[in-house]
This record gives sequence, C-alpha cells and structure tokens, in this order.
Amino acid sequence: MIGDGVIEDAALLARAAALVAAYAAAGRTVATAESCTGGLVAGLLTAVPGSSAVFERGFVTYSNAAKAEAIGVPAALIEANGAVSESVARAMAEGALRASRADVAVSITGVAGPGGGSPEKPVGLVHFGLAVRDAPTRHREARFGDPGRAGIRREAVAVALGLLEDALTGGAPIP
Repeated sequence: MIGDGVIEDAALLARAAALVAAYAAAGRTVATAESCTGGLVAGLLTAVPGSSAVFERGFVTYSNAAKAEAIGVPAALIEANGAVSESVARAMAEGALRASRADVAVSITGVAGPGGGSPEKPVGLVHFGLAVRDAPTRHREARFGDPGRAGIRREAVAVALGLLEDALTGGAPIP
C-alpha cells in the first residue's frame, strides 16, 4: 500500500478529484509544503487524472534544513518555536507560495509518532498553514491523539484537503 493507504482511500481520492476539477474550473493552481505527511497530499492530488492543470509543485521538507533551504523558513524561527509550530506552518505555506507559481499553498508540520512527542507537543499534534496570493495566511492546529502513525498522516491529509477546499470556495462544499 502506498503512503499508508492514503492514495488508495476511496473517500480521500474522491475529494481530491473534486478538488482538482474545481481548481481547474477556476483556473487556479496549488503547491504543497509537507513535513510529517512526506508528500502524501501531493501524491493524492497527482493520482487524479488531469491534475497537471492544477498541481504546480510540492516540497517535502522533512528536515529543518530542508525547510530553510527549499522554502526559506528562517532557521531562527525553527530554533525559537520548533518545527511543529504555528509560526513554522505559516512560514512553510508562505515559502511554498514564494518558491512556486501556484495561487494557493498548503503546509503541514506535525508529530506523527510513534516517538518524538513531548508534553508540550504530543504525538498527533499537527499544524497547517494556508497561503493564498494577496490574502492573509491562515493557520489551523489539530490534535488527533494517537491513532497510530498512519492514522495521524491520513487525518492530516484530510485536513489539508479541507483547507484547499476552503481556499477556493470560502467554506462552501465543493460539488
């Protein structure tokens, strides 16, 4: 199974297909900046036929160095707040937008487990950023608990799709 089954998940694939169709109809493009999901959002979107009209590029910035080098997240910001933080999620989304030609960028950084958690940043904590050209960057925090690494990653992909849907529709469901 590829990516913990995310790409084979019929419900997520249907949402991705609807998202690709809606973005194509709107003439808008997407970039991703992913850490704990390791490119699963990009993989899911590009599993949809016709996604080349919508998916501009993806950045898998798993390490702190990659976040700084590939999408310009300031090392000092990571040092001050940790990679799993609101400020870094926002900077990742903004950096992906700057480093691409996309109209919208979504970012994901979190603790997928099974290790790596702390009392302040437990396993299942995930921060998301959403950057849209000429609009304020948005943030969302999710605490998924510990349904296992695959469960956390699957839930994070679902939230990222929701943010991309909201960026296009302002919260109205995509048909």
